[in-house]
Amino acid sequence: YGIIRISPMLSPISMKLYYPFILLAMWGIIMTSSICLRQTDLKSLIAYSSVSHMGLVIAAALIQTPWSLAGSMTLMIAHGLTSSVLFCLANTNYERTHSRTMLLARGLQLILPLMTTWWLLANLMNMALPPTINLAGELLIIVSMFNWSATTIIMTGTGTLLTALYSLHVFLTTQRNKLPTNTSNIRPSQTREHLLMMLHLLPMLLLLMKPGLIMGPFT
Repeated sequence: YGIIRISPMLSPISMKLYYPFILLAMWGIIMTSSICLRQTDLKSLIAYSSVSHMGLVIAAALIQTPWSLAGSMTLMIAHGLTSSVLFCLANTNYERTHSRTMLLARGLQLILPLMTTWWLLANLMNMALPPTINLAGELLIIVSMFNWSATTIIMTGTGTLLTALYSLHVFLTTQRNKLPTNTSNIRPSQTREHLLMMLHLLPMLLLLMKPGLIMGPFT
């Protein structure tokens, strides 16, 4: 938000000064996404995922076009909800298994099938699959970055691919593997937990109906 507010005041003197920061943000997307692929700690993975998405937001906010600013606003709000629901889900796992290591909290679909549905929806939102609002934000950013410089499509495309890979990795590792021996006595999920997930996902679904609410005055 700070970049979006301050950048117009510094323009046009500082446009060339932005280039190193834009390149750093684009490179950061690939680096942090790659780090996500080798994480074993679930909460660290989600945190690095947020850093990766914010790389897109920073790059878009710096190039200062209406589409890029609308995309950065949309992705900030959409990923805020997505990241929050992923941390909530990670905490529900931790409360039951007392471990943040993914290999020690695997195969939970057998015990908590409804939680698996929430995990699937949260990971699909993190991957920016249609028709989520995350997709609108990422598309606006990727298209505006491509218009700014065609070579950025390589970095944004690689970042999108890596995001899909680690999101699927999280889901398959925590939900679909064989149940470890240390998770034999797990309490069932509670209504308050399902309500919490619903309160995260409901705004996302409602924003699909009217995305202009979070795109700001730029569109």
